Amino acid sequence: MVDSNLAIGSPAFTDGGLIPIRYTADGDNINPPLVISGVGQQVRTLVLIVDDPDAANDPDGPGKTYDHWVVFNIPPKTRVIEEDSFPDNSVVGKNSSGKNSYFGPSPPNGTHSYHFKLYALSQPLTLNENVTKQDVEAAMEDKVIAQASLIGRYAR
Repeated sequence: MVDSNLAIGSPAFTDGGLIPIRYTADGDNINPPLVISGVGQQVRTLVLIVDDPDAANDPDGPGKTYDHWVVFNIPPKTRVIEEDSFPDNSVVGKNSSGKNSYFGPSPPNGTHSYHFKLYALSQPLTLNENVTKQDVEAAMEDKVIAQASLIGRYAR
């Protein structure tokens, strides 16, 4: 990986802060607005994965990390992902519910952490929308130039 100033943030919540209910399954179930910065000149595409690793240890959870949103081949000029949208010309893969969409936080117990992970890649992925997070991670393994993350928390 090359050192980078890649960053992801949101005007809706701070890193480590609480995700507003609007962006959860208890609210409007839409993705929060996101801001991307520091994309280097050598970056050819971006990948965004939102997951909940706390789901693996929740006694009422799925027993594994829950994937809430998988978006890849995001154009590198993208600086803002508006709420309730995904970037033009990008591809949305399958979340843990098997749907090609965002699924907001919905922890069965306690407070969970939701990781918004942004990856800068050296080349686009030759995948279609029928892929999972694991497929995307395998395909991008040797293409990651930089990565950044934003963590939001939510409890019912």
